[in-house]
Amino acid sequence: MDLIIETKALHKRYGKFEAVNGLSLEVPGGSIYGFVGPNGAGKTTTMRMLTTLTRPTAGEAWVAGHSVTQEPRAVRRAIGYMPDEFGVYDDMRVWEYLDFFAACYDIPEANRKRLIDDLLELVDLTHRRDDMVDKLSRGMKQRLSLARTLAHDPSILILDEPASGLDPRARVEIRELLVELSKMGKTIFFSSHILADVSEICTHIGIIEAGKMVAQGSMEQMRAQLMPHREILVTVRDEETAEKVKTLVSEVQGIVNVEILEPKAGRSRVRIDFTGDDDGVAAINQKISSAGIAIMGFTEETKDLEAMFMRVTKGIVT
Repeated sequence: MDLIIETKALHKRYGKFEAVNGLSLEVPGGSIYGFVGPNGAGKTTTMRMLTTLTRPTAGEAWVAGHSVTQEPRAVRRAIGYMPDEFGVYDDMRVWEYLDFFAACYDIPEANRKRLIDDLLELVDLTHRRDDMVDKLSRGMKQRLSLARTLAHDPSILILDEPASGLDPRARVEIRELLVELSKMGKTIFFSSHILADVSEICTHIGIIEAGKMVAQGSMEQMRAQLMPHREILVTVRDEETAEKVKTLVSEVQGIVNVEILEPKAGRSRVRIDFTGDDDGVAAINQKISSAGIAIMGFTEETKDLEAMFMRVTKGIVT
C-alpha cells in the first residue's frame, strides 16, 4: 500500500495542553480518507501541521513523500488546502477571487482565463462568474473555495470540514464533487463530524479523540473490527417456531451463538451470530426452509458508521 500522507508519533503541545498526542496516520494514495472526531479532538491542528502552517512539537509527517518540517515548499506544491473558514474577500467578483489565487500560485496571466473557466465549470459556478463573492450562499462559497484549492492542480486535497454549516442539498453537492475529484486521480483527506457524509463517500477512515488515533483503516476493515462475526436475524410466527429454529441451527459449523429475542410487532425473532461466508448464510436459510419452517424475515444486520464511532470513542476498540 503506497501512502501519500503519513505521520509517526506526531505531537503538538500548547503549553501544558497536548492538542495532538502521538498521532500515527496512514492515508493511501488515491483514497478518500475521512478524518473523524468530536469537536476539539485535534483534527484542525493535525491538518495545520500537514499543510506546514503549524510546526509539530515532536514526531514527523510526510506528504507526497516530503517531510513537512524539512521540505515545506515541496509539500505546499503537492497539496490544495481548504480551511474551515472562507476568509474575507467580499469585495471581489467570483472570477477575480480565482484570478487572485491563480496569480499567487504563479499561474501566467495568459493561462488564467481558461483555468478560471475550467474551475468554475467543475464546481458548477459558471453562471455566477461575475457575481460578488459576498452575494453567494454558503454552499456556493464552499464550492468556490474548493475551486481555489485546485488552481495549481495539486495531487492531494486537504479539506477542513468542507460540509460544515451547509444545508442538506449543498452537502450532497459537495459530496458529489469530492467523488468526482477522486475519479480525476486526486487523493482527498477531509475532516468531518458529519458521519453520514463520511459513510457515503469514504474508502478509508481515521477516528481521533483527545489528540489520539483510536481506530483507522479501510471502511471494510473498520466494519470487520466492529463486527467480528455476522448477525443474522430470523423472524418467525411465534415463540415455539423460534425454539425450533434455535435447535435446528445450533449445531451448524461457524455459528457461535443463537438467541431468541423479545417479540416485535407480534413476531418472534432469532438472532444468529455466524463467522462463515455468504454461502454459509445461504445454507442456513436453506436449512430452515427445508425443515418446513415458515420464515417471515431473514436479514443480516449491518452496523453503520455512527455505531462504529460511538463504540471506538468509548474505548471498546483501541
